[in-house]
Amino acid sequence: MKPLFLLMAALAGGSAVAAPSVSRLTPPSELFSSGQPEPVIARLLPGQRFDLQATLVPDAGQKISAARFFIDGRPVATPTALRDCASGCVKGLSADTVIATVRAVSVATAGRHELRVEATQADGQQVVARGNFDIVPFSAALGPRVKNLIILLGDGMGASQRTAARIVHGYAQGKAREPLAMDGFPATALVKTASLNSIVTDSSPGMTSYVSGNKNNNNEEGVFPDDTLDAFDNPRVEYLSEYLHRTQGKQLGIVTTADVFDATPAGNAVHTSNRGAGTGIVDQFFDDRGLTGLRVLMGGGRKWFLPAGTPGSARTDSSDYAFSATDAHTAEIAKRWGASPGALDKDRDLIAEFQRAGFGYAATKTELDRARADQPLLGLFAFSNMNVALDKINGRRGSDKNGLGGGSVVDDFGLPDQPMLDEMAAKALAVLKSAPQGFVLMVEGASIDKQAHAMDTERWMMDTLEFDRAVRVAQAFAAERGDTLVIVTADHECSGAALIGGAVVTDARLAELATKKGVANLRNSVVGTYEKAGFPHYRLAADGYPETTDIDYRLLVGYGANADRYEDWRTKKTPQRDSQQPFAKEMPLKWYPANAQERDDAQGEFLVTGQVPGEQAVHTATDVPLSAFGPGALAFTGVIDNTDVFFKLAQAAVKGVVAPADASGAKKPVIKR
Repeated sequence: MKPLFLLMAALAGGSAVAAPSVSRLTPPSELFSSGQPEPVIARLLPGQRFDLQATLVPDAGQKISAARFFIDGRPVATPTALRDCASGCVKGLSADTVIATVRAVSVATAGRHELRVEATQADGQQVVARGNFDIVPFSAALGPRVKNLIILLGDGMGASQRTAARIVHGYAQGKAREPLAMDGFPATALVKTASLNSIVTDSSPGMTSYVSGNKNNNNEEGVFPDDTLDAFDNPRVEYLSEYLHRTQGKQLGIVTTADVFDATPAGNAVHTSNRGAGTGIVDQFFDDRGLTGLRVLMGGGRKWFLPAGTPGSARTDSSDYAFSATDAHTAEIAKRWGASPGALDKDRDLIAEFQRAGFGYAATKTELDRARADQPLLGLFAFSNMNVALDKINGRRGSDKNGLGGGSVVDDFGLPDQPMLDEMAAKALAVLKSAPQGFVLMVEGASIDKQAHAMDTERWMMDTLEFDRAVRVAQAFAAERGDTLVIVTADHECSGAALIGGAVVTDARLAELATKKGVANLRNSVVGTYEKAGFPHYRLAADGYPETTDIDYRLLVGYGANADRYEDWRTKKTPQRDSQQPFAKEMPLKWYPANAQERDDAQGEFLVTGQVPGEQAVHTATDVPLSAFGPGALAFTGVIDNTDVFFKLAQAAVKGVVAPADASGAKKPVIKR
């Protein structure tokens, strides 16, 4: 259905003259798209900032001469910036099309509001379009305000991934021997994960929905879609970190096992329509830290911080941004939001700039251990994504000789001294706990998703265990203090993982069957379902991880959203080649398998035909679990939308909890005996 708008056309000689139109109105609304007032798409907090925008299409040969926005019939006082499409818009829009924008608007009054844009063409014809949005009120609190918010995000972690990790911990006659830390959280909800433009989200809107309260398009972070080609000029919506830093002075911490430019970490602080624009993304982390209160940033991604020309650097002007002071469309971002105007500065030494700004810097676990807790912290432990838990653990144990360069996998990457996620989380909390007004901390287990894409079962299972150890760190912090709300969730499920049963053979027999290959040997003779699955017995070592993942009668995992692969059920000796690594085309990384079929073909010829094209498993639209701990945890129950989480977190931090604090993991008084 075409967007609904009212045309007030002039008449000439008794004939209707063609009139201008509005092809997009922002914030998105169903009222504009279909004429239906519900569901309301855009919802905001009282005082939360957001941009207004409309795409105005004139008649052929005409130009738009003026445009104004109205909220509830009252004109928005901020001037409207007009920019035509001569400098570039999406395909199908003429150069005379105009983008009308008002930056950093906020509304304090709760309830339903009408947004209206009125545009006038040079010949006097007008067009009007309407949309709506909600300002969500705060509720009366039943308990105190929460000082700290911790969001633990297992990227791609659905119910199957959580269950698999629990099975590795062990079962006895149907009862879990050692539940996961996240299993002990008192409140659980199911979360709907669709993005603004798809039932299947990617990580960008999957994350930003939790921390902005609004849907974004896939691949976009902290912005609504627009019709320009500039990846950094889209209409913005204020993040939780920005809102709470501006109104309360809270600080922000971001911890990930991915490259820090990746969608989930960036989706807490960066505004862009291109999740791949790495140079501009990391620059925005630093330059706009005054908006977000950034105090901790840890993960991989060193390649974006090194000056262009330095070995391993990926900085380019083409992935950067610079807002022109003479273009009101972008200049207003700096003026109204207080954001940095940016610069095309590929030769920037961003690590040095962080250090000059007072940040400590750690490039290894050893340096992380020595890092001071009384100053902000930047930790970059890999050039791109960090190595996964299985390979880091084997490297630490000295048991890994599977690297293709003669040593371990982490040796091949040149990164033998990387921290585990729980170690990073503990240091982040040590730095942030002294924040006088509290903090927002996001901790991501990134490679649950990345290894599920690769259909590398043991690697994503181990990453889920690594993630759960970080959950335990956060839970202990919250239980000790009593002023911290912790949620554990996922941005989406990845791969349609299914725990189909257990092997009916020993690992030695499985290896023998793999040499014989084929369905009869590797499926019919191996896969045990129902009572034949039994209970796999993984033995945990002193470090808390399995001694080996190649056990007798192992857990078997299938995939419902998979590409073609060959299966022999055994642990893959190496991960796949990571094309994001700057040295991926050099020895020994270039010897790593490029895709699942290349990796698996030599190991076994039980072909599992894919449900999707391409070389990777994909995200699914399945709801994901969310668990909550601490004051306000009991607000997180039922089946909720991912955007609902934002409002529940803000409620707890701004007005106070709406669920009994003493029933949700808050600190209890110590009774001395």
